[in-house]
Amino acid sequence: MGEIIGRVAATEKYPATMDKFYFWTNSDFRLNAFDVVKVQHLEGSFSFGTVENIFHITDAKSFLTNYISSDFGDAEINPPTLRIGMNYVEVAVCYNDKNIYTPAKNDAPVYLAAAEEIKQALGLDKIQNPLPCGFMKMYAGTPNEIFLPVNLNSQFLLGPEGAHLNISGISGLAAKTSYAMFLIKSILDSCAESTAFIIFNVKSKDLMAIHNPNADENFSDIAADYKKLGLSGKPFKNVRYYAPFNENKGVTTYLPENMVQEYLREKILKKFKYIYEEDRESLEMLFADIDDSTQTMDSIISKVADPSDKNFGGIKTWNDFLATVQSLTGKSSDKSISVLSWRKFNRVVSKEIKNDTMFANRVVNSKSECRLEEELKNISAGSVSVVDIAKLSTNKQAFVFGDVLKTIYKLKLGEYDTDEKIFNVPSKIVIFVDELNKYGSKDASKNSPILRQILDVAERGRSLGIILFGAEQFLSNIHPRISGNCATFAFGRTNVIETTTRDYSAFPATYRNILTRLEQGEYLVQNPIFRSLLKIYFPKPIYQQFKD
Repeated sequence: MGEIIGRVAATEKYPATMDKFYFWTNSDFRLNAFDVVKVQHLEGSFSFGTVENIFHITDAKSFLTNYISSDFGDAEINPPTLRIGMNYVEVAVCYNDKNIYTPAKNDAPVYLAAAEEIKQALGLDKIQNPLPCGFMKMYAGTPNEIFLPVNLNSQFLLGPEGAHLNISGISGLAAKTSYAMFLIKSILDSCAESTAFIIFNVKSKDLMAIHNPNADENFSDIAADYKKLGLSGKPFKNVRYYAPFNENKGVTTYLPENMVQEYLREKILKKFKYIYEEDRESLEMLFADIDDSTQTMDSIISKVADPSDKNFGGIKTWNDFLATVQSLTGKSSDKSISVLSWRKFNRVVSKEIKNDTMFANRVVNSKSECRLEEELKNISAGSVSVVDIAKLSTNKQAFVFGDVLKTIYKLKLGEYDTDEKIFNVPSKIVIFVDELNKYGSKDASKNSPILRQILDVAERGRSLGIILFGAEQFLSNIHPRISGNCATFAFGRTNVIETTTRDYSAFPATYRNILTRLEQGEYLVQNPIFRSLLKIYFPKPIYQQFKD
């Protein structure tokens, strides 16, 4: 049974309820938020709950009482009479082993839970399709400390039961990318035979060497942490990198030139281009942040994509396209679209396309150059495709992201089925992008083509096998139809202003405060399979880290 650590205290002001109770304990006894305790209940059952808050009280009626007992405020003396003091603990009930959820009785004994009981209480004891997502420390810093690996049911992350992951937290300290990559590593080690990954590198060269091991001098300890969770302890394999073509510099990337050349020799890097004849329909992605309430930009893009259009039908290169658009800014023969609209269109496409060799006439060297669509529609299970957009302008980043999303959507809808080269399409394709707020903000234009794509993935992706892993600094910035369709949330360190928003209103006040002081490697994780919000820890990245 274990040592009794206190007894239930049900008072007129603080009664025990079906989902909450309080118990007193010694003021020197150490407990932490998220610790699990058990209380003896009816018919030989036990109710389990998680610690939400801890209070310390004495028999002093007011602060003034304490002040007077210290010789009217002499902080140097010890009060002649010791105050009677105790701690009382607020607990949220999460489980009863006989399904009895009547309130806990006054004076019922309270105990610490054993490891197996903790797993049972939190819904971790019979996880099907287990997928490691970190580990918990119960009763941390005490002789009773318990280390527990935590598994998700992969079907509640990758479908069909639930899908999509959202990770939030302030920049740097929250380690959003590290946690997403840890989960991707976990999926690859657990169910790589059915899942492919597309990862966007959006910051410097962070994710441009994930096939190399971490050079940290404590790498053996890092690998050991992965093995404790049943993972391989090795960096990513079957990785291919894609970076924007640049005629003068080779590629547009933060990756050092020596690494670019090494990757080209190893045939794990390709430079991607956009070819006018094949990619003109993706031009709409350049207008994600452009206000188009009258949808005239949509009308122009439809004309550009129409092979029978009198102005754009015979065009084969980006230069001819830009010249044609320029000619229409003077006097357009098309009365349905004003000259002002053509000028607006011209400003956007000229700024992004002109003098950028990523928009090319053709793929010259098929061994080192490619179109992203051609590469990604042939994606295979167990593969990891890293698309480097870190050095592109915001509009071009949106263009590439939207184009990739569109390609995967078409692939899963079967629009490439006539292509004989395409077979064995992965049943699941996970797309991870940091800074999701750039594309899926609640303030984004309703006409944004990229927002439309993301909303489609969020709302229909689970049934198609397209899974979105998104990360951003502030969850409150994300479109509610995106966050509302995520089955799993990971909350990293954030600021107090963010925790006052509606997205955190269901959190107990203590948990909201904890969010403002989480350390790197710590997350609060929410998933339908868990009976309570969990505080988890995860290992350092297993892949190469760039220190600069």
